[in-house]
Amino acid sequence: MAWTTFQIIIATVMLLTGSLNTLIAKWTDQLKATGRDDGAPREFNHPFVQACAMFLGEFLCLVAFAVVWGIRRQRSASVSGDVDVLITREGQQQPFTWRNSFVFLPPALCDMTATSIMYVGLNMTYASSFQMLRGAVIIFTALLSVAFLNKQLSMSKWIGMFVVIGGLAIVGISDIVFNQQANADMNSIITGDLLIIMAQIIAACQMVYEEKFLSKYDVPALVAVGLEGFFGFTVLAIILVPLAYIPAGSFSATPFHTVEDAIDAFAQMRNNYLIVIGLVGTIFSIAFFNYAGISVTKEINATTRMVLDSLRTLIIWAVSLGLKWQKFQYLQIIGFILLVIGMAVYNGILNKDQYVRVKRRVVTTIWKDNGSREVLVRDDDIIERH
Repeated sequence: MAWTTFQIIIATVMLLTGSLNTLIAKWTDQLKATGRDDGAPREFNHPFVQACAMFLGEFLCLVAFAVVWGIRRQRSASVSGDVDVLITREGQQQPFTWRNSFVFLPPALCDMTATSIMYVGLNMTYASSFQMLRGAVIIFTALLSVAFLNKQLSMSKWIGMFVVIGGLAIVGISDIVFNQQANADMNSIITGDLLIIMAQIIAACQMVYEEKFLSKYDVPALVAVGLEGFFGFTVLAIILVPLAYIPAGSFSATPFHTVEDAIDAFAQMRNNYLIVIGLVGTIFSIAFFNYAGISVTKEINATTRMVLDSLRTLIIWAVSLGLKWQKFQYLQIIGFILLVIGMAVYNGILNKDQYVRVKRRVVTTIWKDNGSREVLVRDDDIIERH
């Protein structure tokens, strides 16, 4: 079935904005500007401020939904009182109202923690490794689902998980074996990779919580993303204050070596407008990526979304090579292929039935001219011998 124009547009938007999100974040990390100490220009090393920008982008999804919903409400003369956001399927899910919004606070806290850790890791390692290592989330999600949701994993899912683990190991090894930059700190790269993988454990906790506690509510996906963005931004913005007083020693690049320094971040923004452009790009790329991703799942299917996510990783890797942020690593290609295969097996895209179907087509094509040859498999699945 051919894609419609709208489906092509949302798939393209998801692919481009998803790629730009990681690339812009890494580009912003490398920008230099003087900070509050007016010393030598330093790189913009403020992962928690960048995480705030990401949550602000998610919150825009809620703003967009609220605007559309408000317009529809005004047009409907029958709307009054506390109106459900969406008409529910009776007997299956509970109606969601704004009074239930705080059920999104726990996943928002998980998202806030995971995102902040990932941005710290991104600052230390390569953009391509950052994107590939995020694939570890399916491993931890599956294991937590078995433990807390009493799910039974099929053999194909276990196989997919082990293939993903192999891909992740190869990607990690490639970062260790190929120290690509003369001034690259090997310990920093390894720490960055480990932080990204650790963040996936927290992200998996978020997914399991959402499946266990939020699936009973019939809530539009944009509202869910927007509420998590609102809570994440609000809590993290408050936490920025104590983070400015917690010492981090040599681990921190801020003037007073604290975990975060929002004042220094704003000083660097003032002294280099490109940093502002980078953060604004993060905000809008996240907003459009979330909308497009939800639309792809709804209008096409989740399989297409997974394929686009894989292509997004490939684009990030290719752009990183083109911009000379890293050098070519053949191990990363092998790791990427294993990651894609593992995810496809885990999600049921590659399975035994499809293997048999493809094999049947190939054999049938090869032996189509069956004059004096042996027909192994025919189109009608009848085995014959001449």
